[in-house]
Amino acid sequence: MKIDNSVAIVTGANRGLGRQFAAQLLDRGAAKVYAAARRPESIDLPGVEAIGLDVTEPDQVDAAARTVGAADIVINNAGFSSFARLVDGDMDDIRREIDVNYFGALHVVRAFAPAMRERGRGAFLNVSSVMAWLGYEHSNSYGASKAANWAMSNGLREELAPGIQVSSLLLGSTDTDMMKGIDAPKNRPDVLVSTALDQFEDGVVEILADEAARALKAGLSDDRGRFAK
Repeated sequence: MKIDNSVAIVTGANRGLGRQFAAQLLDRGAAKVYAAARRPESIDLPGVEAIGLDVTEPDQVDAAARTVGAADIVINNAGFSSFARLVDGDMDDIRREIDVNYFGALHVVRAFAPAMRERGRGAFLNVSSVMAWLGYEHSNSYGASKAANWAMSNGLREELAPGIQVSSLLLGSTDTDMMKGIDAPKNRPDVLVSTALDQFEDGVVEILADEAARALKAGLSDDRGRFAK
């Protein structure tokens, strides 16, 4: 999938990785970039078309698909993390994570895939996380939602073949608002997105954007206790 002269939409594009995706798509020559967020007035990036979109609202997703029309690239970046624990976390938070990170992404795919299928081309980039492969003292409901997102991409890749690329992005701690309370080494969003888009354009379907993702993927066949933190 080549970005030059493409039509793209990025969800959760008002900040963090989403804003970087939208900006770098423009820099790489995209003809049109739709930057979607629940509050479109919060999008301050010149050159994009801001649209309102809550990915948990199917009617809004369908309206966005009608507005954009035939998208070449759809980046499913919108995400939510509550740091909830599975055993005693708030169930509303846990449901929200699944609703945004899995069902929301799936709503978007289902809305945009038909036009891609009709033309026989297009590409999705679904943002997952190394948390899909990890267990921590906290955030395990987020990890479960990102594992569902990862599995979704694997299934969609088969259902949408041939002609439609489905890439999954796996990344570790990154310096975004979602991670601002976490004291740990973090990726620079601009560097991570540049790496991700390079691989996306090369047709890589499982994008391991940093060393954490590469190391964890390499060890998936090991005993799962190795990843407990």
